[in-house]
Amino acid sequence: MKLDRDTSDNPRAMLVSTAFDGIGYRSWRRSVLRGLFVKNNSMSPQFCQWERCDNMVTSWILNSLSKEIPYSVEYANAAAELWKEFEDRYEQTNGARIAKESMYKAEQDRRLIQFLMGLNEVYTVARGSILMMNPLPSLAQAFSLLVQDEK
Repeated sequence: MKLDRDTSDNPRAMLVSTAFDGIGYRSWRRSVLRGLFVKNNSMSPQFCQWERCDNMVTSWILNSLSKEIPYSVEYANAAAELWKEFEDRYEQTNGARIAKESMYKAEQDRRLIQFLMGLNEVYTVARGSILMMNPLPSLAQAFSLLVQDEK
């Protein structure tokens, strides 16, 4: 497999925009890993290409923000997740959007309840605890709680 080389593939190339100074290790680590992924790796070619493009788009988005904002979204796993976070946080609300969001939440709650009701009796206590939460958690959060309870 031939690796694509570009002018940034040299030891002096900047991988991250800010040098690590002992503070904010997790942020710096995430930036370094994203930068390394953009360079290339040895997984399947299609996945590598997708991952590389996604990391590039994510980096472009993060680099287009003022200094304070990236820290609040640095753990987004993909450009689409990052974009959704910005829409949720900064897009102006209107009646149609609020109705759409409430319908979406109702559908997500319905799916969560359907999932919880399908669980074995072993999960009765955990299911009851989750159903008592206000607001109801997402399906992913509920699944995580169940996994923790199982352990």
